[in-house]
Amino acid sequence: MRVREWQEILQDVIDRDVDPDGWRAAGGQRAGGVGEDLYLGHQKAGLYHLKTYAKNPYEVRGVGAQVARKLDDEIGSYLPKTDSREGRFAVRNPEEKTPDEKEAEARAKHLGEVLKAHADAPTSGADLFDDVMEVVESPAFGPMDFDGYDRPESVSDLAETFEESEELLTEELDDLIDEDEVGRGFQ
Repeated sequence: MRVREWQEILQDVIDRDVDPDGWRAAGGQRAGGVGEDLYLGHQKAGLYHLKTYAKNPYEVRGVGAQVARKLDDEIGSYLPKTDSREGRFAVRNPEEKTPDEKEAEARAKHLGEVLKAHADAPTSGADLFDDVMEVVESPAFGPMDFDGYDRPESVSDLAETFEESEELLTEELDDLIDEDEVGRGFQ
């Protein structure tokens, strides 16, 4: 397992050549200390673990690693089901070049058609989300179990399953936090 900067891990997710709507995620507060834990998983791409914290309102720092190459039944059971409609997430792919005017107009027209179709049909918000993510070509999106104020049981279970990576990533994140003096408060 190789620990890397959290944005490198997200770039791996973006670069994976897998079905974009096959991703699932779970996340919440770290067990001890400042920041959040996030697990991103895909049946064919494996499981990624990220630990992040807000250094300030404009900068997020963190570390991550790929902790499993494939999702087996046990690991997959900790992530929300593919048909779960509780929470959703998406990863944005920052385009290397801005689309030309013709391409931008074509995308906008397609998005408008999708929105009109959903306005005219009795569909769910989750279905709209999925269709919009396909139009904007998100490389990874799907259901998510996330709690911004606590730690979901699924995140604790994944931390126990991958105890060694949990400890290593925690040490690396704590080093970043100490380096940035985030936990000190005002003096």
